[in-house]
Amino acid sequence: MTTRTTVRTTGVALRAMLVFTLVLGVGYTLLVTGIGQLALPWQADGSPVQNGSGDTVGSALVGQTFLDADGDALPQYFQPRPSAATADGSTGYDAGASSGSNLGPENPDLVSAIHERRTAIAEREGVDPSQVPADAVTTSGSGLDPDISPAYALLQLPRVAAARGLDEAAVREVVEAHIQQRDLGYLGDPHVNVLELNLALDALGR
Repeated sequence: MTTRTTVRTTGVALRAMLVFTLVLGVGYTLLVTGIGQLALPWQADGSPVQNGSGDTVGSALVGQTFLDADGDALPQYFQPRPSAATADGSTGYDAGASSGSNLGPENPDLVSAIHERRTAIAEREGVDPSQVPADAVTTSGSGLDPDISPAYALLQLPRVAAARGLDEAAVREVVEAHIQQRDLGYLGDPHVNVLELNLALDALGR
């Protein structure tokens, strides 16, 4: 191969790389972003959730904790399921460390953690440990699950109502209004978004 052929071939390759970079790296990205903003702007922006003041306080897709400075559960708020997504001293729901525990069902560390969580939750909610549902003591595969089961929400209802000075029936109405049914009627299980539920209670002003 002559030097002239090599230069020509290299020039063609560089031009092709530039064209495909512009078309696929820039053009395609702008096209998909534009379609997302036009068709599904809320989802494209990360499904943000605002409080009563209009401030973004989280995402409907990512859970978060409701703890005090000592790491204890705030009694006036519904608590999420545990999270294994921890990094840099976080208490969970770190999107940069999304993961499950990767422990098998017979792993002694997992068995011990579940037992400790069940005991702690039963004591916090004033119920028998057998009443604590599975999602209250197990982490999700991503560690970012924003939802809990209706059973876990209803288990926490008396505590939240008492802490807010509300009638349990009033809090139950809010909980039931936030129960999301199975997708398409058969996918998944009914669930409650914890952040949206807590914001709805805050909106009551109590």
